[in-house]
Amino acid sequence: MGKERNIEAQKKFGEAINSGNLEQLRDLVSHEVTEHDPAPNQGPGAQGYIDFFTMMRNAFPDMKTEVEHMVANDDSVSFAYTLRGTHKGDFMGISGTGKSVEVRGMQISRFKDGKMVERWGSSDELGILKQIGANPV
Repeated sequence: MGKERNIEAQKKFGEAINSGNLEQLRDLVSHEVTEHDPAPNQGPGAQGYIDFFTMMRNAFPDMKTEVEHMVANDDSVSFAYTLRGTHKGDFMGISGTGKSVEVRGMQISRFKDGKMVERWGSSDELGILKQIGANPV
């Protein structure tokens, strides 16, 4: 039962991101979540995720993430994903360019009682910057 519950929680997390209904994250993230790889300026807990994905959706209003491969057990869900979107708002100080982006990332989330309690992840922020025409070097 734990494996299926974890997969369901992870899917709901993705649906909240894709739909923009970010308040749902409050039901999916523990108050004491340990974030091993926070985004720049990401705050703690569910609010940190809400703020981060609000910024991302403002920068890429049509942003969608798609899980390409998932592995799960009774504690954790690991997955590779692709993020796509059109740069229409500020991203890391760069105004919207109208350029499309497509980047990959990976994440491992550990769950307890249907809530994410620990997360490791890697996404290609440099790839986003290159695709929108920034010179990050």
